[in-house]
Amino acid sequence: GKKVGLITNHTGRARDGRSTIDVLHGAPGVQLVALFSPEHGIRGILDEEVPASRDEKTGLPIHSLYGTTRRPTDAMLAGIDTLVLDLQDVGVRFYTYQTTMAYVMEEAAKLKIPVVVLDRPNPISGERVEGPTSAPSTEFISYFEMPVRHGMTMGELARLFNAERKINAELTVVPLSGWSREQWFDETGLLWINPSPNIRNLNQATLYPGIGAIEYSNISVGRGTDQPFEQIGAPWIDGPRLAEHLNARSIAGIRFYPVTFTPKSSKYANEACQGVFMVVTDRAMLRPVRVGIEIASALSTLFKDRFDLATSARLLGKQESFDRALRGDDPVAIVKSWSEDEARWRIVRAKYLLY
Repeated sequence: GKKVGLITNHTGRARDGRSTIDVLHGAPGVQLVALFSPEHGIRGILDEEVPASRDEKTGLPIHSLYGTTRRPTDAMLAGIDTLVLDLQDVGVRFYTYQTTMAYVMEEAAKLKIPVVVLDRPNPISGERVEGPTSAPSTEFISYFEMPVRHGMTMGELARLFNAERKINAELTVVPLSGWSREQWFDETGLLWINPSPNIRNLNQATLYPGIGAIEYSNISVGRGTDQPFEQIGAPWIDGPRLAEHLNARSIAGIRFYPVTFTPKSSKYANEACQGVFMVVTDRAMLRPVRVGIEIASALSTLFKDRFDLATSARLLGKQESFDRALRGDDPVAIVKSWSEDEARWRIVRAKYLLY
């Protein structure tokens, strides 16, 4: 008997492959009245602002939560009895779907509209926590103070946001069945669907916490190529020299080899870049955020006059770590400096874990 608004995209799928939109639209006793789209659009193919539109199959309005407003307005929520959210996250603080979820919860709480989160696995496992705790921020890429790799599911984050931010939404999390924290996505038996245009496989998702953390610098992280977040480069980088330096660091779980590539879009579009390709050799040992710091340190050491970290601290969450890398501090020592932040986060999140 409820009139439902659904926040979802192409990752919202039932086990039989049907979209969550189709499932709810055809469900007896439920009236699906509106759709809401996060960043990248309802089909997950956009890399710019998302316009409002209408769903061709159902005729339902699609309200954009990544356009002129990033919060659902009272007008968008008019006539809705329950909000349902079904989005596949990638387990990284600056991935925007979790902020969209938090904003939906905040606006729903004001109007006393219940929120139901359909949980999905953390694809890079729910055990690992890594990185410095971010500074308090109002940025869309940093809703809550936490490490880059938070080790939670969307449902668990919803519970944490609701309590820690005192949102007090009427929240229900529909938990996963059969998932345990140590599982990676390839151990779930679920069909991989790219959560966004540039996260196209599990390897890229595995590297994303560290490579994504440095992408506001003046390097290409492979956007505009077939292998984003698996390779980095720039016109001013000497790829063999960088690969040699990084491999000499003996970073656990990863090896590097020199490559050239020419992005078709994004940073350095149509310019030949040299850099390195990253091969994950042991994901259990890999600390991807350390990889980001190691690359930043290597670029600063080898190409000091050319490398510019710019506003990357907004992604990593702590300027001090990048400052130390630029000064030439050992990346291992920088990583160790995060241990207290990581330990505190494990204590905070423990109350909200479902698995």
